[in-house]
Amino acid sequence: MAKFLNTSATNYYLEELIKSSSERLILISPFLKLNERIKELLEDKNRLKLDIRIVYGKSELQPEEISWLNELTYVRTSFCKNLHAKCYINESSCIITSLNLYEFSQVNNNEMGIYVSRDDDAELYRDAYDEAQRIIRISDEVRVKLEKISSEASEEIDANSKLSSSKIAKKLGVKTPELLEMMVSNGYLSLEDDKHSLTEKSQALGGELKKSKRFGEYFVWFEDKTLEALS
Repeated sequence: MAKFLNTSATNYYLEELIKSSSERLILISPFLKLNERIKELLEDKNRLKLDIRIVYGKSELQPEEISWLNELTYVRTSFCKNLHAKCYINESSCIITSLNLYEFSQVNNNEMGIYVSRDDDAELYRDAYDEAQRIIRISDEVRVKLEKISSEASEEIDANSKLSSSKIAKKLGVKTPELLEMMVSNGYLSLEDDKHSLTEKSQALGGELKKSKRFGEYFVWFEDKTLEALS
């Protein structure tokens, strides 16, 4: 029988799911952004040569994080367009939840989810596992590269000195998810079903939605106006 999880329980069971993985681990989340604890757990599983698949819809990694990820030989990453699912699976259990993998969501948000044990509910576990495999099949397997990110970064800066959200966040000394929360609080972005959208007010900061074939959608902003508005 599935077990209901609140925020703290989801965090606990997710950590236990990763730690107990002995054959395979699948992490499906819209954002490729990992907190320090999950990084430690993945590093440990990589040393044990565990087969790890990460499927994402948008990358929020900084250059140093890309270098870290590329050192994990047994971690494979795949890009899935229009990904909204959050599902974490190993060979014996599964978590389906609202929880993203990045730190801000785990610390500040109210989350819910369910935990499914293969032993207790084999049919439900199999349905979730089969759907995870389908998402993997329709995804493009990519090796996140620093060179690729650098190339993308050059496209994110236009003649009007527009910077991506991640670069604006770095200049403000915050993480990208925190910046997006600030944008929502100040009316420059709206948030519905975990998807951010530009508002009329965002035009004042030059807000613009860009699309990358490999890394999904991202926003760019006028540097000076945005830093002044949010500082």
